[in-house]
Amino acid sequence: MTVDFSKGDGLVPAIVQDSKTKNVLMLGYMNEAALQKTEAERRVTFYSRSKKRLWTKGEESGHYLHVESIQADCDNDTLLIQASPRGPVCHTGTDTCWGEKNNPHPLQFIAALEGTIADRQLKPSSESYTSRLFEKGINKIAQKVGEEAVELVIEAKDSHDELFLNEAADLLFHYLILLQAKGKNLGDVTAVLQSRVKG
Repeated sequence: MTVDFSKGDGLVPAIVQDSKTKNVLMLGYMNEAALQKTEAERRVTFYSRSKKRLWTKGEESGHYLHVESIQADCDNDTLLIQASPRGPVCHTGTDTCWGEKNNPHPLQFIAALEGTIADRQLKPSSESYTSRLFEKGINKIAQKVGEEAVELVIEAKDSHDELFLNEAADLLFHYLILLQAKGKNLGDVTAVLQSRVKG
């Protein structure tokens, strides 16, 4: 990786992004020595412009940023660091330096759930409800989707939000199982929806 440190008087901006949630955690600056230390130790180290020295994030708090990957942008003068945080990132105690919660996007959870469902099909376990449902076959899975859809419709007519959301979750879960049983996933479904969008 080639980095052009000449444009910023020896410093380049380094954006730190959570490798799992993809949320931006903080921005710092690196000189060549900071980058070398980061690459060698796999902990994010910046050059502190106020302290005039290298500064490893978490050196006092223990909330290190463990490096997963480092990329330079198209001009080789900005870095994107994918990292795994150990605790709050900001010195104020918040998850990010913008005061945001570092929670995964709901679709990331769905993707992880799809992976778990696929695993239950490929590596069946007698203790897994999902595995047992796969064993009963496509007719039973489709029937469960129908049952959950009816239950959701019934709850939609009432005003009990908790019951409605629970039935919605049950329907989505069984729908994901049905997609997996058919060798498909939500990506295939969204591709169909995208094809229907008229520019």
